[in-house]
Amino acid sequence: MKNLTILGSTGSIGTSTLDVVRRNSQQYSIFALAAGRNANLLVDQIREFNPKVVVVADDSVLRILKTKLTGANLQIPELRTGPQALVEVAIAPEVDFVMSAIVGVAGLEATYEAICHKKTIGLANKEVLVASGELVIAAAKKHQVELLPVDSEHNGAHQCLRAGRRAEVTKLILTASGGPFRLTPKEKLADMTPTQALNHPTWKMGRRITIDSATLMNKGFEVIEACWLFDFQPKEVEVTVHPQSKVHAMVEYKDGSVIAQICATDMRMPIQYALTYPDRAEAPVPRMNWAESHSWQFDPPDFDKFPVLRLAYAAQETGGTATCTLNAADEIAVEAFLEERIPFTGIAQVVEETLNRVPNRRASSVQEILHIDQMSRRVASEVAREMSLAIASGR
Repeated sequence: MKNLTILGSTGSIGTSTLDVVRRNSQQYSIFALAAGRNANLLVDQIREFNPKVVVVADDSVLRILKTKLTGANLQIPELRTGPQALVEVAIAPEVDFVMSAIVGVAGLEATYEAICHKKTIGLANKEVLVASGELVIAAAKKHQVELLPVDSEHNGAHQCLRAGRRAEVTKLILTASGGPFRLTPKEKLADMTPTQALNHPTWKMGRRITIDSATLMNKGFEVIEACWLFDFQPKEVEVTVHPQSKVHAMVEYKDGSVIAQICATDMRMPIQYALTYPDRAEAPVPRMNWAESHSWQFDPPDFDKFPVLRLAYAAQETGGTATCTLNAADEIAVEAFLEERIPFTGIAQVVEETLNRVPNRRASSVQEILHIDQMSRRVASEVAREMSLAIASGR
């Protein structure tokens, strides 16, 4: 029986993880659930999975949760709040596996400490490696912890890399759906609305990652993650646009062979792989039907139309804290777009200008990364404000 802590239990990855646990209740139990503010869903999760500890965002959510649990006549688990509580449930001696699925850098410290305490990590939080890849990978090597990627592309790459030795690999190819604006002319992108950008053709995801898919920033982040996870240089990682989202990643070997990982478009597949690795369990979703006709398309990405992808490659090449600034600036820019303060094309402009303004350096601790993150957010907020004022004044 594996004891799990799920960081981000009410998000899409968290709920999918719990569905896998539900289907394999003889193999997994929940030690801790950590969530933000969705108290209603959290009550349902507590009722079904009976965690020992629950962590919420702050005292106001805690009070609401207590009231709801009492009203539902449920036994109240140990309740905690705040960043330190996230660390505590990630490193608890009872825990075997930590699913890191909190959006943003909020999950960075807990994931890092879990690695230092030799916990097995299911990594679904992009920001852990994008913001702090050098520190996290150094800790994983020191403590001999394998990071099991849950992102469908990196999970696919992990599976493809099992086909040969790392020294035999020449290239990693990550697939991108292309997002909702794949066929939209570049000159029309400035007029695209948040509603249009949130209409993803393939995946159902959170608001920020859906916008990142529309700009292709999500793919830029995945390039950065892949470099750290699998020890690649940016030039060794390619992106190809694959609208059908059936092929998740490919690995090219030096003899010219290309191994592809293909499965249903459902996050329960990579989640179960991470939980059961190195073994495989029965598919948690319907298998692909090979009696049907399949037509798959692959196209090169348009770096001119989607400039944030270029910025991501450049930030990884630069090294240091550039990727931390990239991530922070993108989050602020996406928020400004969703609030209709800047246009869709303004996201890339805010990110690029923030990278120009924030000094790059090499961080020596997670706390320093968090400091750079906050500094970058302040700068990005100012850049977005300047852009919004310029638009309002007609400049």
